[in-house]
Amino acid sequence: MRVYRSLDEVPADFGPSALSIGNFDGVHTGHRRILRRVREIAAERGWKPSVLMFDPHPARVVAPQRAPRLMMPPARRAGLMADEGIEQALILPFTEAVAHLTPEEFARSIVAGRLGARVVLVGDNFRFGHHHSGDVETLRELGRRFGFATEIVPAVTRRGRAVSSSAIRALLDAGRVSLAARWLERPYALVGDVVAGRGVGSRQTVPTLNLSTAAELIPRTGVYVTRTHDLDDAARAWNSITNIGYRPTFGDSAQLTIETFLLDPLTGETPRRISVDFLWRLREERKFSTPEALKARILRDAAAARRYFARTGRSTAPAPA
Repeated sequence: MRVYRSLDEVPADFGPSALSIGNFDGVHTGHRRILRRVREIAAERGWKPSVLMFDPHPARVVAPQRAPRLMMPPARRAGLMADEGIEQALILPFTEAVAHLTPEEFARSIVAGRLGARVVLVGDNFRFGHHHSGDVETLRELGRRFGFATEIVPAVTRRGRAVSSSAIRALLDAGRVSLAARWLERPYALVGDVVAGRGVGSRQTVPTLNLSTAAELIPRTGVYVTRTHDLDDAARAWNSITNIGYRPTFGDSAQLTIETFLLDPLTGETPRRISVDFLWRLREERKFSTPEALKARILRDAAAARRYFARTGRSTAPAPA
């Protein structure tokens, strides 16, 4: 996939394009429906399947107090879009100048002009332009004027609920990672560096990999069944359990920690960078009377996780994109 990070980088041959516009946080099943339709139309017409995203999220500029915690950065979204057949993406810096573009200016100069859109596909709640003054009907009218068709792709619903990024964030905040995974079409993952802990686990309970992540959205505190991948060696992955919490048994309460216990022995070097897939929530984090009691519970959690993997076969899941 070709990824451009400013209008100045966009080549003259970006178009003709079949284009979708949005934030695509999480690249969930609703987004994928749009992306697959972009790919389908592009293949039929000989156009280039393309996406326009924004960075930072527009709310960070126009309403910072309402800006959501994002599930993933734009580069990771682009990688998942490539899996759906999208060939090029513009990650447009969302500045005050962009925020003040009218719907007409945005459609004329960027969508039709720089990106050569011949069709634009969006969800039915799409808004654009200064103060969100443009909606899907505005887009249709501007498309007729500037030479692109508009297609509205209906939202995906599950049990009467529309799949959306905000709904998935709420699921993760509640610890409902298995349902979030179904809506995302893959497990929610935290990515980062393995860092040194305080050594308490290896001495008193069980050894763990301690994850330092820049992720904005971390699932609710608790103990989870997880799958851990070495990002520097795709052949290395482990079934695991992961605790997100504040280590109450050891009196710590200020800093959130993410600690992963591998269910199989670690052979070779300790990984430097890992991705942890969250599959199922086992229980709340709790305070134990002694480290020995905590260790006994961790081993029970590990046994429950092994039963989960035996039942579901999830250990065969591929490494994340």
